[in-house]
Amino acid sequence: MILHVYFARRFLTSFLVLTLVLFSLVALIDLVDQAGDFSDLDVSFGRIVGLTLLKAPETVNEILPLIMILATIVLFVGLARSSELVATRAAGRSALRALIAPVVVALIIGGLAVTMLNPIVAGTSKRYSELSESYRTGGASTLSISGEGLWLRQGGADGQTVIRAWRSNADASTLYDVTFLSYAPGGGPVQRIAAESATLEAGGWVLSNVKLWPLQAGTNAEANAEYHTEYTIPTTLTLDRIRDSFGRPSAISIWSLPEFIAQLDQAGFSSRQHRVWFQSELARPLFLMSMVLVASAFTMRHTRFGGTGISVLAAVLLGFGLYFIRSFAQILGENGQIPIYLAAWAPPVAAVLLALGLLLHAEDG
Repeated sequence: MILHVYFARRFLTSFLVLTLVLFSLVALIDLVDQAGDFSDLDVSFGRIVGLTLLKAPETVNEILPLIMILATIVLFVGLARSSELVATRAAGRSALRALIAPVVVALIIGGLAVTMLNPIVAGTSKRYSELSESYRTGGASTLSISGEGLWLRQGGADGQTVIRAWRSNADASTLYDVTFLSYAPGGGPVQRIAAESATLEAGGWVLSNVKLWPLQAGTNAEANAEYHTEYTIPTTLTLDRIRDSFGRPSAISIWSLPEFIAQLDQAGFSSRQHRVWFQSELARPLFLMSMVLVASAFTMRHTRFGGTGISVLAAVLLGFGLYFIRSFAQILGENGQIPIYLAAWAPPVAAVLLALGLLLHAEDG
């Protein structure tokens, strides 16, 4: 038991140090990128630093498998160089028993990443999107989906416009039974528009079967209402920006994701991408565990045999390959080419079986 605690402490220390180093490196690189992106805008350095700190957790969350591989490599290469691993085997402990502590720590870290880090990343990502959009256009464009339909807000120099639609097509390019409520820069409503449908095209919403009410003070809105077969409302929104508002599952806490998926289905959107993401997040602890097993399969050897650098490189490359396969499977799942559960769970299970095969072969040898 004491030996397991020792290995667990060594592995956790390596993981925390590498996380801190990579977080600092990611934040520094992103700070330079953010400064370049906002160089033409009147954005203070303090706000750029704030954006950098909001974006960094998402990047660290994405490279968590790499951190896990490097932490495992640091652990076992260190144990091999100090001959502690040789002493452990001489005491009668097999390689698989020596892996119990790192694997358990990896599972705990994976569980914390899903239950705690995921909501933090969702909050910071959403706040980053809102602030960066506000700095670029002067007004945030946001989207909300509830049981009462779809709500959008677009902003600009002419004021804000709130859009409510009861349903939409799968990619949000066409809204049905839609209402536009425009506000002046000072905050007061100036116009209400109801339409049978609204289609987003380049630079504007194209409305069909439209009724328009002016809402200026002292005006009889109903008496001055106008009817149009087709009407165009300028907008800075694009399909990509709308999809970014709700289509990035990483911006939604895993605790809120099941309810959000149900609301997407009710509003007429495709929720397949969110379902794949949800299952992939649930499978994340298993995938992180597989990274520990893969790295250990190449590094649990004494340094006197040589080839340590090649073994480390092979472990990192195999880890990258498995990460690529996992991402590719998620894309196939999102496109409907393979079942959702197969896309989310097959790569981690296959990675674990592959690593166990390598470990058992090395142990038998």
